[in-house]
Amino acid sequence: MLFIAKVERERLERDLAEISKKKSQWRDIWIRFTRNKLGMVGLVIIVILVILTVFAPFFTKYDPSVQNPTEKFAYPSAEHIMGTDNLGRDLWTRLIYGGRVSLMVSLAATAMAATIGITLGAVAGYFGGIIDLVLTRLLDIIMAIPQLLLAVSIAAALGTGPFNTALSISISSVPGSMRILRSTVLAVRNNDFVEAARATGSGHARIIFKEVLPNTIAPLLVNLTLSIGGCIMAISGLSFIGLGVQPPTAEWGSIMNSARQYIRDFWPIVLFPAIFIFLTVFSVNLLGDGLRDALDPRLKD
Repeated sequence: MLFIAKVERERLERDLAEISKKKSQWRDIWIRFTRNKLGMVGLVIIVILVILTVFAPFFTKYDPSVQNPTEKFAYPSAEHIMGTDNLGRDLWTRLIYGGRVSLMVSLAATAMAATIGITLGAVAGYFGGIIDLVLTRLLDIIMAIPQLLLAVSIAAALGTGPFNTALSISISSVPGSMRILRSTVLAVRNNDFVEAARATGSGHARIIFKEVLPNTIAPLLVNLTLSIGGCIMAISGLSFIGLGVQPPTAEWGSIMNSARQYIRDFWPIVLFPAIFIFLTVFSVNLLGDGLRDALDPRLKD
């Protein structure tokens, strides 16, 4: 009984030490990230954009879908800080409400692409052999098609709408996530901790999810962060050409689509949506670069 109690106590101490070590690692990562000024700028901009879109009713008194023909094409003023569109709708209101759709669709597309890409990449990298060969050849076929062209083709086949837009973009984004994870898994699958897990009788699924994937989290986080910016550009592009989110739903790309015929005559209707898209993509890229530097063990000093 004393021996069993001693073994249990030692195991508990090891578990506590491991938890403390992980907390210390994440604390060090956060400290290194806060020292990256550009990364922090990106984080601040993203937080501001999220607050504006989530709590949009608190930052405007207008309804994004209510038309007022008597005030159409109004230039920025105290009443309409970004002017109005061709139907008299407040641009500021439509942009902050439209940010909900753009950000939610981009997050959904990134999540779906990451789920499929991580699963396929982990399986291909871990098992290798014929499984890896078949999956990588399929990946090569998909990557032979330009990503935006593939997204346009899928969107044209599925139809418009937020869900179909997210699905078409996620399918075209799978190869990138799969390739990154496959290469990372190949680098860690023969490490000592994986061999030790095999020796103790752990199954393949347990090894992949408990041993391999946690050691690929750094490149995964960076890739997912940078993918959000690409998804926002793709969503705006699809909506701009009429294959994404359709009017009257407020979305940055669809707002610019409605403004195409007025580009030369009324600059606010194009400039301000472009600024929102630029700030979002720019801040996400800054955040991704900051995470990459913070998670790189070679930059600890």
